[in-house]
Amino acid sequence: MGERTEYTPGTFCWTDLTTTDQDAAKAFYGELFGWEAEDLPVGDGVHYSMQRLGGRDVAAISPQPQQQRDAGVPPTWNSYVAVESADATAERAGELGATVHAPPFDVMEAGRMAVIQDPQGAFFALWQANQHRGAGLVNAPGALSWNELASPDMDGSSSFYGQLFGWELSQFEESPRPYLVIQNRGSGNGGIRELGPPGTPPHWLVYFATDDLDSSVAKVGELGGSTLVDGMDIGIARIAVVQDPQGAIFTLYDGQLQP
Repeated sequence: MGERTEYTPGTFCWTDLTTTDQDAAKAFYGELFGWEAEDLPVGDGVHYSMQRLGGRDVAAISPQPQQQRDAGVPPTWNSYVAVESADATAERAGELGATVHAPPFDVMEAGRMAVIQDPQGAFFALWQANQHRGAGLVNAPGALSWNELASPDMDGSSSFYGQLFGWELSQFEESPRPYLVIQNRGSGNGGIRELGPPGTPPHWLVYFATDDLDSSVAKVGELGGSTLVDGMDIGIARIAVVQDPQGAIFTLYDGQLQP
């Protein structure tokens, strides 16, 4: 079990879901993971629903912005990386060929963030913490355990993120396909794989841990979700790629967890 009160810069620190049906998503994940929700008002009748396990923040669920709905963007789990300065890191990302999709802005007193699209096309967020440091619990059943980039250019992605965050990448030898493990200042911090299947856009995928993969996969189906990849053995764990009833995709992970 990994309790956290702060994050080293360059570490994935938070995830939130933007969805077309916030109440339905809260019910789905509450049943699947045992999350307890607290709706925090963020203006104009909109709530940012904090999701907790044992009183610790693990994720959040929010309404999808109308602009994304109009553009046909599916509900999405978003990956946040801790930084010392959202402004400086966003500027550096631009210099490295990324698009600053949402320039740095304050999220009330919680922190400061920016949304970046990397040169290969995947979106992620920068998080400069203030009152909200990120997830208080990771690497435990029902909590964030991994972040994985699907990239059409693994070398290009490695170069971009290595220069932006100082990540070190190495080949995972047990994988039958090219898979790079991300190290951030000596700690495992996600992976990069080849993009697929055909037609899939570049993206960051979030993993949530479970202590019983088969039971969790069955529960997804019972709750109206679907399974895209079932029970795949990756050596250190078994994983399944699933989709919630609104269309957001995530991975269930049953195996070795970091502290």
